[in-house]
Amino acid sequence: MEQFRQIGEALGTVKALMVFREDLQMNQRQCCLLQDMLSSAYEVVAEEMRHSLRFEERQDKWRVLEQPLRDLLRVFKEAEHYIRSCLETKDWWARAILLHQSNDCVEFHIHNLYCCIPVVVEAIEIAGEIAGWDHDEMQKRRLVYSRKYQSEWKDPKLFGWKYGKQYLTTPEFCKTLKTVWKEDQWVLLNRVLEKSHRGPTTTKHEQQLNDLLSRSLDPSEPSKWKQLLPSSVLVGSKDYQVRQRLTCGSQHKEIMWLGESFALRHILGNMDNLVHEILTLHSLSHPNIMYPLCSFSDEEKNECFIVTELMNRDLGSYIKEICCPRKRIPFSLPVATDLMLQIARGMEYLHHKKIYHGDLNPSNILVKARGNSSSSSSSSEGYLHAKVCGFGLSQAKGSNQRSPTNHHSTALPFIWHAPEVLAEGEETGGVSGNSSKYTEKSDVYSYGMVCFELLTGKVPFDDTHLQGDKMSRNIRAGERPLFPFHCPKYLTNLTKRCWHADPAQRPSFSSICRILRYVKRFLAMNPNHGVQSDQPMTLVDYSDIESRLLRKFPSWDSSKPLPVSEIPFQMFVYRVVEREKMRSNHKGDSESGSDASVGGDESMPPMADEHFLSMTERKLSPSPEPPAKSQVSLKRSTDAKPSKQPGTPRGRSMRPPQISPVGRSMRMISESRMGLSSPKTRRSPSSGHASE
Repeated sequence: MEQFRQIGEALGTVKALMVFREDLQMNQRQCCLLQDMLSSAYEVVAEEMRHSLRFEERQDKWRVLEQPLRDLLRVFKEAEHYIRSCLETKDWWARAILLHQSNDCVEFHIHNLYCCIPVVVEAIEIAGEIAGWDHDEMQKRRLVYSRKYQSEWKDPKLFGWKYGKQYLTTPEFCKTLKTVWKEDQWVLLNRVLEKSHRGPTTTKHEQQLNDLLSRSLDPSEPSKWKQLLPSSVLVGSKDYQVRQRLTCGSQHKEIMWLGESFALRHILGNMDNLVHEILTLHSLSHPNIMYPLCSFSDEEKNECFIVTELMNRDLGSYIKEICCPRKRIPFSLPVATDLMLQIARGMEYLHHKKIYHGDLNPSNILVKARGNSSSSSSSSEGYLHAKVCGFGLSQAKGSNQRSPTNHHSTALPFIWHAPEVLAEGEETGGVSGNSSKYTEKSDVYSYGMVCFELLTGKVPFDDTHLQGDKMSRNIRAGERPLFPFHCPKYLTNLTKRCWHADPAQRPSFSSICRILRYVKRFLAMNPNHGVQSDQPMTLVDYSDIESRLLRKFPSWDSSKPLPVSEIPFQMFVYRVVEREKMRSNHKGDSESGSDASVGGDESMPPMADEHFLSMTERKLSPSPEPPAKSQVSLKRSTDAKPSKQPGTPRGRSMRPPQISPVGRSMRMISESRMGLSSPKTRRSPSSGHASE
């Protein structure tokens, strides 16, 4: 209840700010849309709670709601901070340059809102199933909620007609989402043109800034984009000041310009090719990539200046900074999953634009605090905003890129490259910035290595004894890093698929995004996951669900990202298929239960991640099968007298009989209704070496 009250306070603050909507200097229509969607989300949640829950039971039966509402509260507060930034009145030119290409309202804030609403609605339904004390009434409510997730609703039009209002996907919202960003750009262009027509009162510097913004905002005159503005517009400005270098020996600097802090990249190279690539980057805009805000050139000195948003630091140095003997894992599972999703969304957008990174690693991912925190250490719950950088400028690669602070990124750069890229590099004498093997699938491989460092805090292959050419040869032969025992299977499975030796077996970034959104739902429903020693496991492999849905919805596998308004439907059909697979698994377990032995674990199907492993990975990973002697002992009759097994410490008897598959599946199904799954069998700590 406390989280819901705070959501109401945050919405009240947003409404108070929007009283002055006419004073909004930037993105007025986007802010109005954001307010409308936040208000609708609050009304939906309030109506669902009023209809399904009882106020007097808030202390005990509402616990499943706490984490989903906490996530929704974070979305509301971040939206409030966004509206405040658009209301800022000082330094108009700096705010215009910083926000004129930004579509964060739709692609970040509304995206996060769409990810939260289905989880909150489902959590209310779960709490509603046990509301009250009348058993018959509880059974009827459970029947109503179960019929909601039927296969007949796996049609986007039927879903929209039936649940569009509940999930904020009404035709009005969907239509506005498609046009609101372009409308704000048109409004800003008119304001810029008004300032340029003031006559003698317009200074030369203001006229140059007018020209700068009109080039970016006016698509009707592409001839303006044939060349960059002269560098004197930037370095000749009276308020231009270099504050510090961002990395040692790098050409990235923090500058103060127009009263605002920016990041500046200084590049030397062939001007013709370099200018063409920079102009291409100016057409990009996404909250999870580092796109240029404005660029300048000096043809006499063969140099270019690219101004971008200022971030705190790169991901590699951030992980190195926060990891210590007392904190070996850099992020909690919800924060790590959120970062994985942001990076995947940025790469999904780049691939939609036919831009392949080729050098994705933690030093090319920049992070900063979310919301209004000025430093990452004080950010709410440790959540960060991630942006992919280091792409699109082949002329600048290898010359003066942002210097990685992680020593493995410089000494062993090949640990991030896919095997096919390394094989081509061996044939040509080294991996070049223009490798023909740089594809979507090679970027997915690099992404898998980044995920390994996010989840473990370790650089891939950091603890191996092999170095140099031997390590490169082993990577091409199929060697991969080993996950510690505490890493959850549903994330390690996805990571192993990303670094699969066969590029065709690696998922697309669109599929990765859908899987990670549903993983975030699982973590919200299981808030103690990663804290308790007995961690719940997902009952279904989400990669299997994704493969099944790709066959039903081929458009999901297209190179063009689907609009954010499709997210509630995608999460809904994920839930429908998950329930179908759970019922199918339960039915199969029930049919085979009569033939099950006392050692129930032996009759269970293999772990879901085994078919994702290559043969080499299976050899390197610890074998999940127990010794043969243990198998024989477990099959003995239950009335036999326990005997000491060879190698068993004194005083420790044989392991007691396991729960049969029937009992296990019944318990897992019943617990899943409360958003919890069966606790994972505790594994003894190991070093992770293959010999174990």
